[in-house]
Amino acid sequence: MPEYKAPIRDMQFVLHELLNTQSHYEKFGYDDANAEMTDAILSEAAKLTEEVIGPLNRVGDIEGCKWDNGEVTTPTGFKEAYRQYVEGGWPTLSQPLEFGGQGLPFSIAIATSEMVVAANHAFAMYPGLTHGALATLHRHGTAEQQQTYMHKLVEGRWTGTMCLTEPHCGSDLGMLRTKAVPAGDGTYRLKGTKIFISAGEHDMSENIVHIVIARIEGAPAGTRGISLFIVPKFKVNADGSLGERNGVNCGAVEHKMGIKGNATCVLNFDDAEGYLIGPENRGLNCMFTFMNAARVGVALEGVGAAEASYQGALNYAKDRLQMRSLSGAKNPDGPADPIIVHPDVRRMLLTQKAFAESGRAMVYDMSRLVDIVESPRATDEEKADAECQLSFLTPIGKAFLTETGYEATNHGVQVYGGHGFISEWGMEQLVRDTRICCLYEGTTGIQALDLLARKVLGSKGKLLQDYIARQLPLCQSLEGNPELSGFADTLKQHFQEWGELTQSISKFAAENPEEIGAAATDYLMYSGYVVSAAYWLHMATVAQQKLQTGSSETDFYQGKLHTARFYFDRLLPRTRAHAAMIKSGASSLMALPESQFRV
Repeated sequence: MPEYKAPIRDMQFVLHELLNTQSHYEKFGYDDANAEMTDAILSEAAKLTEEVIGPLNRVGDIEGCKWDNGEVTTPTGFKEAYRQYVEGGWPTLSQPLEFGGQGLPFSIAIATSEMVVAANHAFAMYPGLTHGALATLHRHGTAEQQQTYMHKLVEGRWTGTMCLTEPHCGSDLGMLRTKAVPAGDGTYRLKGTKIFISAGEHDMSENIVHIVIARIEGAPAGTRGISLFIVPKFKVNADGSLGERNGVNCGAVEHKMGIKGNATCVLNFDDAEGYLIGPENRGLNCMFTFMNAARVGVALEGVGAAEASYQGALNYAKDRLQMRSLSGAKNPDGPADPIIVHPDVRRMLLTQKAFAESGRAMVYDMSRLVDIVESPRATDEEKADAECQLSFLTPIGKAFLTETGYEATNHGVQVYGGHGFISEWGMEQLVRDTRICCLYEGTTGIQALDLLARKVLGSKGKLLQDYIARQLPLCQSLEGNPELSGFADTLKQHFQEWGELTQSISKFAAENPEEIGAAATDYLMYSGYVVSAAYWLHMATVAQQKLQTGSSETDFYQGKLHTARFYFDRLLPRTRAHAAMIKSGASSLMALPESQFRV
C-alpha cells in the first residue's frame, strides 16, 4: 500500500513562489496569514494526514460502510479520525469568524484538503461536502438559517450534503420529481427519493444538513420551477439543541466501484420538514453556489489522485529490479537494473509528475481567486474580475484535472506491472476511487459544454480573450531567453490556434448547433493542455530565476525545468489530435442512423 507523504515543498513552491501569496494576503486583508503561519499549518496537517487519516485508506476500501435498518456505520477508525480532525479545528480554517471560523484564506485550506483527499479520498468527502453547504447558506440563507446551522457546520459537529440526483434523472435536473408542499407555517414537507448522495448517512457527526432541490406544488416545469431547501436529519430546536428525527432516512448504501469508505446513499424524504433557501423557483441558481464549490473540490481530487499514484509508482520504480538498461548496466552489482532507468517507465512517471504539479498550480490559483471574491478588502471590480476568471477556469479544472488524474492512476498500475493489479499494493484502488471524479458534479461532457457554449461562445469569446491577454506579458518577457523562449513561442502559437478553433466552431454552429456538442470535449481537453502549459511556463520561469540567484536547492528547481520540457515535448503535442478532431466536425458523429447501431 503506498505510504502517502504530503508534498510540502511543492505546495510551498506554488503558494509562496509561484503565486506570491504573502503579498496577496496583505493586499486583500488576510492580515493573520503569512508564509510562516502557512508552513506551520501545512506541517501539522501533514502529521494528521500521514499518521491518522492515510493509514485508514485501505481499511475503508476493504470494510466499506455498513447499512442496517437505515443506520450507517463507517469503517473502523473513521469516526475516531474525524473526531481528531474536528478537535484540531481543521473544518474551521477558512470559514467566517462570525460563525466560529478562523477567517483564513481559502488558498491555505485548499492545501490541507489536498493532503486529506490524496491520502484517503473516501474520508475526505465527509467534511468536503460540508464546505459547499456552508457556502450556499452563507450566500443565500437568511440570518436565522445561518445562526441555526452554520456554527455547528463550521465546527464540524454537523456535516452537510448536496441532494440533486434522482433515480430517473442524472444531470437533467429539470426532470426531478421530489415535491415540496407548503405546510402553512413557513415550512414545507418534502416527498421524494434522491440517489448517489455522498455522506448522506453516517455515524461521524451529530446531525446531517441536507441541501435539497425540489419542486413546490404548482411551480413551472423544468429547471424554471426548482427551489432549494434545508432538510436536517434531526430537527433543530429554538435553543439550538437537536429535536426529533426528521422524515428523511437512508434506504440503502450503493455498492460501487470505489470510494467504498464513503457512504453513497439512497435517501427517502417522507414528509420531511424543509426550509426554503432563497426565492421560490430560483433553487438551481442558488445551488450553483454549492456546485461550483464542489467542482473546485473535485478538481483537487484529480490532483490528489495523480500525486498519490505518482508517489507509489516512483517508490516502486526505484526499488524494483527488472532487465538491464538499453545503454548499459546501471546497477552492475545487482541481478538487474531498477525499472526507473527504462524510458517507458520514465514516460509514465513524468506524465504523473507533470499532471500533479501543473494541476496543483491550477487549483491553488483558483483558490487564490476565491480569496479575492471573499476578501474584506477587494473592490467590486476586483471581485468581478476574479469571478470571471473562476468562471472560465472551473470547468477546465474540474474536467481536465480529473481526466488526467485518472490517467495518472492507470499509469501507476502499469508501472507496477502485474503487482499493480493486486489489491495489496493499493494502486488499483486509486484507479477505482478516482473514476468517479470524471462523473460527479457534471461529467466531462457537461463541463465541456459549459466551457464552450456558456463560458466562451456565451461571452462572445471575451473570457477566452481575457485569459490569453493575462498570459501574453510573460511570453513576451521571455523573448531572447535561451532556455524558455521556445516554450513561450509554442504557447503563443497555441493561443492563436485556440482562438481560430473557437471562431471555426462558432461559424459552423450557426448552421448546425450539433457542431458545439461534437467539438466540446476535444475543445475542453485542448484548453486544459494549453492552460497547464501556461502554468508550466510560469513555474519554469520561477525555477530559472531561483537558480540564477544562487539557490542551493538545485535539484528541486532543475526538476521543475526538466519537467516543463517534458510537458512541452511530450504532453502539449496531444493538442494536435484534439484540434484535428475538432476540425473534423459533427458529420461522422451524427450520420449513423440509430437503426445501424448494433449490439
